[in-house]
This record gives sequence, structure tokens and C-alpha cells, in this order.
Amino acid sequence: MTSEDIGPLRLATGITLRVARSGTARPGEPTLVLAHGWSQDLRTWDRVVSDLRAAGVTVPILRYDHRGHGGSESPGPGGATVGRAADDLAAILRDHVEGRVVLAGHSMGGMTLMALAERHPDLVRERVAGAGFVATASDDMADMTLGVRGRRGVFIARGEQVVMPWLASVGNRAPIHRADPDGSGPRARSTTLAPLVRALVFGRRPRRADVLSVAEQTFAADPVAVAAFRASIAEHRRTSSLASMRGVPTVVLVGTRDRLCPPDHARTIAAALPDAELVVLPGAGHMITFERSQEVAAHLQGLLEAATVTEPVTTSRETARA
Repeated sequence: MTSEDIGPLRLATGITLRVARSGTARPGEPTLVLAHGWSQDLRTWDRVVSDLRAAGVTVPILRYDHRGHGGSESPGPGGATVGRAADDLAAILRDHVEGRVVLAGHSMGGMTLMALAERHPDLVRERVAGAGFVATASDDMADMTLGVRGRRGVFIARGEQVVMPWLASVGNRAPIHRADPDGSGPRARSTTLAPLVRALVFGRRPRRADVLSVAEQTFAADPVAVAAFRASIAEHRRTSSLASMRGVPTVVLVGTRDRLCPPDHARTIAAALPDAELVVLPGAGHMITFERSQEVAAHLQGLLEAATVTEPVTTSRETARA
């Protein structure tokens, strides 16, 4: 895979994020910007980026950790919201990325794209040449039943509302992998969490390395920020904001076994964007960036190719007239 430059980036929003860049900028080609999901970090996209590079995609790719996640700075009280994450993305695009962009967001990353359209519609209209909504939702995230119906689903939703405040109460401690982009640190806690992660966010027969990566990313996030972002996700109602993205080539991807953002959420997004391509991946769970990375990469590659502006060939006669 093309080597990445990974390091801190200070934004106009007043926060420092960890950003990874790779690829070569060429005239007419867009930059691919990748936003990860809740409690994860830029490693969410490891397999997708690797598959894109293996397929010969050389465009610049920028992926980053949301505030309070991975190697990025944690915000102060009230700063961990989807709206503020969208402001961070806007600052990245305005000040640190040139030209047209293709955006892709997984889970909360997709919600960040929607908040970007809501809070910065002019930026979206002027710069965004393609969008990928990956295992995400535009509404109805207040009660997470994990696909369980009836009283058991209500019990799960209420239980989560108790667990998340408790998670925040365990302390604003430093994440164990804050400066470890390769995830090579100790795995004892990740191994303990692995069975729950596997059942919650993966489909059939996931790779053990992928399950451990998701668990490690969870422990690399600030628990206070994670809890605050979960509260913000519960208030996420941005189906109407998708109107700002009509006309933008879009793909919506979801797995049939996604417990966090089930296929109905993807259908709602696709219905709000009549020209969007809806892709349903049988047997896949929430972490399709790991489970079905080749399909995700292929659809993002299609968006990149559609957004590439081919420079016109100038003939000798045209050159003479010029």
C-alpha cells in the first residue's frame, strides 16, 4: 500500500486531529476523504484503503480521527457532538484539501457528512463530487434495540441508556493507543471485549484480526467523548439535510445483518436521494469496511472515477489559434 504520512493537524475549530494522508495529487482528480464511526478511529478504513491501492487507485486519500477518538484531541464539555464533528470536517476541506472531493462516512462518519450538508451547504455544493454513506443512518437513533423486537428490544435500549453514562463516569483517562496508529500495543483488554464486539457489529465468520482491531479502537477513544457522541447520535435527525446532496453521485451501502444501522436506515437515505445507488450486502454486519472491504472499495473507486475530470487534448490547430 502507498505509504501514509500520519500526524497532528491543528484546525480552525481550535482542535488538533490525527490525520493520515497518502497518494499523489494530479490535475482533474478528486481527493477521497474518509470519516470513521462512533468509538472507532482511522483504522476503520485500513482494508478499504489497502484494496483501493491494490486496484491501482492513486488519488490522494485523507482519513482522520474524530475529536475524542484515536490519536485526536478530546474536546471540552459540550464539544463532542455530530455537529461539531461536521465543523471539523468543513475546516479540513476548506484549509487543508484543494479541489473537488469524494466523501465517505461509516456509521457516525456518515452522520457527519449529513451534518456537513446541514451546516455547510455551500461547501457541499461547491466541492463535493461524490458521497458514500456506509452502514449509517439519517434518523431514529434514539433507541438502539440491536434488531431485537418487543419487550427485549425495549430492555436493550434502556440498558444502553444506563451503560453509556456509566462509561463516562469511569474517568477521563488517556487511551492506551492514543499515539499508536498501527494498533501494536497490548491486547489483553481487546481480547476480553472481542466476543461482544463480534456479536454486536460483525456478520458471519469475521476475521479475528478485524474483531480485535475494532476492540482496540474502542479502547483508544476517550470514554467521556464516546458517551457524549452517543447522546448526540440519539438526537441525529438529518434526513431533510440530504436535500443539499441531491445531484451528487452517491452510493449507500449496508449489510443485511447490521444491528446498529439496519437496512431500513439505508433505504431511508436512498429514498431521500433518488439518484443514489443502494447496495445491500448479504450476511454482512455493521463493520462492512472490514468484512466487505473489496465491495466498499470498488464502489468508492466508481465514485472517484466519475468525479475525475479528464483534461481535454489540445490539437496543433487549437494551439495555433491560442
